[in-house]
Amino acid sequence: MAYDDNNVFARILRGEIPNDTVHEDDQVLAFKDINPQAPVHNVVIPKGRYTGLNDFAENATDAEIAAWVRGLAKAAKETGVAESGYRVIVNSGADGGQEIDHVHGHVMGGGPMGPMVAKG
Repeated sequence: MAYDDNNVFARILRGEIPNDTVHEDDQVLAFKDINPQAPVHNVVIPKGRYTGLNDFAENATDAEIAAWVRGLAKAAKETGVAESGYRVIVNSGADGGQEIDHVHGHVMGGGPMGPMVAKG
């Protein structure tokens, strides 16, 4: 799958769409989710052009991967959930529930997160 430079996260990275930033460095942007599913819900994206987790794992540099993982933890710390606990969710592909084709992680917390998945 080719990277779409007009996906919502690419537009956020270019400053075309505003966001509520919680952490930013030269490799990563973390911001509050516009449709939070928990009291604290942040989205953490690498600044590189990666469609999903497989693309990121296969093509990102070690520095980019380390920065993204650290960005997930920094987002938790900056929003006050690092000590009490939080969940990181990375949806990958259509069956995994990925809605935006730019790799991203959800950092969610602020209370008990419940079971990992609902049984169908």
